[in-house]
Amino acid sequence: MKGNRIAFTIALVTLVIGFVLIDRGRDDTILRLTQSLADTDWTAAVRDTRPDNSRAQRMKGPRAGSRLTAQEVRHLLSTHNAARAEVGASPLVWSDSLALYAQEWADHLASTTIRLEHRPHSGRWKQKHGENLFMGTAGYYGVADAVAAWENEKYAYHGQAIDMSNFYAFGHYTQLIWKNTKSLGCARAENGGNMIVVCNYDPAGNIVGHTPY
Repeated sequence: MKGNRIAFTIALVTLVIGFVLIDRGRDDTILRLTQSLADTDWTAAVRDTRPDNSRAQRMKGPRAGSRLTAQEVRHLLSTHNAARAEVGASPLVWSDSLALYAQEWADHLASTTIRLEHRPHSGRWKQKHGENLFMGTAGYYGVADAVAAWENEKYAYHGQAIDMSNFYAFGHYTQLIWKNTKSLGCARAENGGNMIVVCNYDPAGNIVGHTPY
């Protein structure tokens, strides 16, 4: 699934997701591993598309740090924390600095490629946190759909420790519910008809040899 991904109709939409795996057994190297799929049957979650022209309402809730609206921030936090509550993990708090970090990478991806790539493990864009990625057709998918796609991987996870052979099936979900993760920051960007969502997590999850809870 490398190369350009183009949505021709609303019936044929693009869904691409990626996550970071951390191998603590190999000198803390963050492995850049991307899982991709094109799904013509995946149904987007229903989104609230009602306009909000109230400045006072827009100012309520947590500050974004990125270009997300307050409503999107609240939804990202609530859906993450609902999934975490199911497994007894403590709720995440929103981090403006993580959201800004996510926005920088989302903008970089939108300006340079329509392919999902994780931050590298060195250099200017060095990865410092856990990371989940999502890309879908703009106007059809939203940030709510990113979390729904990641959480849907729970059906493939059965409590096993993370290793190099099994994480592809559920790595987004296990990062989402990782018990030691405390903070969340997300962002979105658009380019060429695609919407990119980046969520960063601190401390990072998906540590080889460990379970998320």
